[in-house]
Amino acid sequence: MSTATIRTRRFMTNRLLCRKQMICDLLHPGLASVSKMEIRDKLAAMYKVTPDVVFVFGFKNNFGGGKSTGFGLIYDTLDNAKKFEPKYRLGRHGLYEKKKMTRKQRKERKNRMKKVRGTKKAKVGQAVKK
Repeated sequence: MSTATIRTRRFMTNRLLCRKQMICDLLHPGLASVSKMEIRDKLAAMYKVTPDVVFVFGFKNNFGGGKSTGFGLIYDTLDNAKKFEPKYRLGRHGLYEKKKMTRKQRKERKNRMKKVRGTKKAKVGQAVKK
């Protein structure tokens, strides 16, 4: 752990999305930046939760260094996090793996979907899994 300190402001409890959201001001004199894992651990300790439900993103370093500002989200449960967080942020935590489709599969699916109209496209798109 480094000598970085975290201050939170604009704290808000979002009951619809089952989370607490805040802006995090990070003071780190003498350091270029602090890793997101470290920030997650410190926020988790501050709010007495496990680090797996803490999501931090959007950190920008101020000119001259020593201070960074970003966003922090703390979900009530891991299931809520998986439900509401974007897939790319879940991927950063290792909670989501994107299915790789080959180029040929994508093209075949596209051409199958061109043959039907309207709501039937959804059924044709699902037919890929054989």
